[in-house]
Amino acid sequence: MQHSDFVHLHLHTKYSLLDGAIRLKQLFALAKQYKMPALAVTDHGNMFGVIEFYTKAIESGIKPIIGCEVYVAPGSRFNKESRGISDASNHLTILAKDTKGYKNLLRLTSAAYLEGFYYRPRVDKDLLKKYNEGLIVLSGCLHGELPRLIGAGNIEGAHQMADEYKEIFDDNRFYLEMQDNKIDLQKTVNEGLVEIGKKLDLPLVATNDCHYLRREDSRAHEVLLCVQTGKTISATDRMRFATDEFYFKSPQEMKSSFSLYPDALKNTIEIAERCNLELNFGQFHLPDFKVPQGETLDSYLEKLTREGLKERLTSIAGKGGDISSISGTYTKRLDEELDVIRSMGFSGYFLIVYDFVNYAKKRNIPVGPGRGSAAGSLVAYSLKITDIDPLSYDLLFERFLNPGRISMPDIDIDFCVDGRDEIIEYVTNKYGKENVAQIITFGKMQAKGVVRDVGRVLDMPYKDVDKIAKLIPNTPNISLKDAIKQEPRLMELEQKDEKIRNLISLAKSLEGLPRHASTHAAGVVISNNPLVEHLPLYKGSNGEVVTQFAMKEVEKIGLIKFDFLGLKTLTLIENTQKLIAKREGEKHGNLSQKLDGSQISLDDALTYKLLTTGDTSGIFQLEGSGMRDLLVKLKPENIDDVIALLALYRPGPLGSGMVDDFIKRKHGLIPVKYEVPQLEDILKDTYGVIVYQEQVMKIASTLADFTLGDADLLRRAMGKKKPEEMAEQKKNSYWVLIRMG
Repeated sequence: MQHSDFVHLHLHTKYSLLDGAIRLKQLFALAKQYKMPALAVTDHGNMFGVIEFYTKAIESGIKPIIGCEVYVAPGSRFNKESRGISDASNHLTILAKDTKGYKNLLRLTSAAYLEGFYYRPRVDKDLLKKYNEGLIVLSGCLHGELPRLIGAGNIEGAHQMADEYKEIFDDNRFYLEMQDNKIDLQKTVNEGLVEIGKKLDLPLVATNDCHYLRREDSRAHEVLLCVQTGKTISATDRMRFATDEFYFKSPQEMKSSFSLYPDALKNTIEIAERCNLELNFGQFHLPDFKVPQGETLDSYLEKLTREGLKERLTSIAGKGGDISSISGTYTKRLDEELDVIRSMGFSGYFLIVYDFVNYAKKRNIPVGPGRGSAAGSLVAYSLKITDIDPLSYDLLFERFLNPGRISMPDIDIDFCVDGRDEIIEYVTNKYGKENVAQIITFGKMQAKGVVRDVGRVLDMPYKDVDKIAKLIPNTPNISLKDAIKQEPRLMELEQKDEKIRNLISLAKSLEGLPRHASTHAAGVVISNNPLVEHLPLYKGSNGEVVTQFAMKEVEKIGLIKFDFLGLKTLTLIENTQKLIAKREGEKHGNLSQKLDGSQISLDDALTYKLLTTGDTSGIFQLEGSGMRDLLVKLKPENIDDVIALLALYRPGPLGSGMVDDFIKRKHGLIPVKYEVPQLEDILKDTYGVIVYQEQVMKIASTLADFTLGDADLLRRAMGKKKPEEMAEQKKNSYWVLIRMG
């Protein structure tokens, strides 16, 4: 394929929060249309989106160039004098040539947040000198230091500044950045850059400072800037771009703009050819867990696990269970799980989780009994990471850990909300401050919110905007497109009222863009060495150190995340138990032993009678109005009914009629039926309805002779609803279709 002879090297994606409006899927589709061989990302001050950008670029057959438009302090990054935002920093475009440059960019953008933040994350010349290796630098837009000096008529100062950057970024790594944005000042700056280039023998390079994809997107971008600054579109003092030229121009448009400077275009290709970063996503970076002398990670895990299982079986015997008949089954399952854990190299992971859960329990910090697929692990149960016996509930280890699906185990741990910070402090002290951070998350501009944001920017009356927002159904993650389909009144308003049509059109343009960054409620990452060697860091609103990569990207680069969720319900239960102990102590003249919630029977008839009334405010996962309605309809009689209801209370089952079908079958209003007789053993406890993911796996195993590992891959493909994965599984699923007729 004939490639274009121009590459965009200055580009702001949606991760230049409330400033960049470029979505990656559409970006790469257009770049392919333009036959661009490479593309750079240079978001403002951050690297939030670089892994997503890199991955999508590779998938599109386009070379990714990772960069950042950094903010450079006029003096020291530590000097935070009371000056205006525009004078506190200057822009500079930086691109990573190779792995060394990428790692230096990680350090620069981390220091910008952790050390230099003042209005914006800032670096300084000292940092640029220290971490210059492997980087190519462009002089920046009109807000760059060099263009500002030229624009102010300080040509001598501009020459000195250019010479300084040439010295820092030697070996032809400093370029003079020209743009054609139809701003008068830019023409003056370009002339100055040409002069400096000739005098100092510095190359020119053409960019376009792309903030949105097409020229017609400039109006939506103006609205986005108003959302960022809290202004309305009619405000005379609002932040605005002077022209509508800041879009993803075609190579032909750039050729036309820079016809007098062909080398500036040619140099974009030269830079793209010099940038050859390859990221490796196939390696895990587990924290170092110290085991006792004479032990290995594998041997120590096995020792703790076998001791733990012995305690668990003793406890079962204490409740009247016959362990002689089941101990062999438990031991066999434990052996199988340990073999898989050892073969996948995850013994250290289990020991790390065991250690901080054990610490919490020693400190009397309440820990949840376990949730998610980790409840299927007998190893986790034996280590007292979870308190749910997987064999009693027929839970499958393969759903949690599968050698055919190489990914880190994922154990979510609930802690009392009052004790969560202490656990994070414990792991920080144990593994090193530089090796532990919380994880960033991005709030998106979703349907209701974006309508309200855009309505405010357009100066529309609050009551009118509120009326429209309230017509959007309260379905999680609903899009404006789907909302209009589902709500006829919304469709009617859009069709009849031009102002509302304009509002919704602009809202659709911005819907789904990240609105802000914050700290994830649970995610903590722990590394075997300083995190800044793997990813850029950010400072949260409370001063906490946070990754610049979101959870999915943290996992993709091989770092290990742990979910430490602070749960108010655990705090409530703990306080209730203390009050009961105090009351009983006062009643009997001595302090009675604290009530142990794990010893409470799950067969208490009065409890289920209470649940059937729907009077469940304050009961974890059963307190929502929709769930209370279902409790009244279902009338649960045992813990299995409650478990099934929790599994069914999701948008998919609710919308498909599965929940109503389940309730009617339970009460004998419609017959229980099975598509084929082999399903009865698997589905009889749920009245013939497929409720659990484990049931999906067992069906594949029973009907199509899948291994449980392969069945897990099928389950996962179904859950992700990705056509390409389902197509791949269709090959393995052929016999399922044949045998089910």
